[in-house]
Amino acid sequence: MKMNILELHDRFCQEAEVIKNYRPSTIKYYQSAIHQFLKFSKLEWLEEITTEKLRDFLYNGRIERKWTAETFIFYHKSLRAFFKWCVGRDHISENPILSIELPRKEKKLPKRISKDQAQFLLEHAFNRKNTYRFEGYRNVAVLAVILYSGLRASETLNLKMSEVDLKNNILNVVSGKGAKDRVVPICLPLRRYLIDYLKDRDRLNRECISFFTSVRGDIPFTYNGLKKVVEVLRKETGIKFSAHRLRHTFATLMLEGGCDLFSLQKMMGHSDIKTTTIYLSTTVGHLQEQIRKHPLGF
Repeated sequence: MKMNILELHDRFCQEAEVIKNYRPSTIKYYQSAIHQFLKFSKLEWLEEITTEKLRDFLYNGRIERKWTAETFIFYHKSLRAFFKWCVGRDHISENPILSIELPRKEKKLPKRISKDQAQFLLEHAFNRKNTYRFEGYRNVAVLAVILYSGLRASETLNLKMSEVDLKNNILNVVSGKGAKDRVVPICLPLRRYLIDYLKDRDRLNRECISFFTSVRGDIPFTYNGLKKVVEVLRKETGIKFSAHRLRHTFATLMLEGGCDLFSLQKMMGHSDIKTTTIYLSTTVGHLQEQIRKHPLGF
């Protein structure tokens, strides 16, 4: 009996979400990959999939659509996970994508903004003429969480009221990337921004369980809302940044300040310290300090 690819993929996604507790964004990545492949290949049944058809799809993306190595790897990884699931359910005997080699990943240094730019950004976000006073307090608090704690944008927006502990000065990041929990300390400047935000949130009698809420309603602040805030601030300040670039800025500034790699790894939520070491390449000031420790005594 033939098996419909989309029906199987729906079951794969349901299991990934319900059993493996994958994030909704990860499920969307999986769905996007399979839809793009089926649109290109015009296939419908699992039995029709071959290594050559997968290779045609991936090579077409790399050559004709000018995919980066990261995009190629994204599609390869997403499809590989689905076919691995199919093998585990005895729908196919072997994973047809395993013999397709991955391109060498381009080594790009994480982009950051300077310390002065970070400070100016926070000041501008707070002092600009907002339509609502609450908007200024919230926007600067969101940016401050990323700049002072290194949380991902999704982790920042997913914070619950119960997860921001100002008594013990910690952020409890629940189900971060890879469904891992971690604790990140709250420094004094961040604490001040959060207290100011909470005072204005209380003034508006917000009861939403999400820590960051919308300006016009007692509902969670969304990623699209954050995206619009970033676009406005980029235009007004002339600083080229994104929420993720602010996370990179946190990491490089922490290393320049003398933070050790192990501690930074824990705060960033990296499963492998190799991911954290890439920031060493961007901390020129820190490296210059270290070279002065050479035993020959420069």
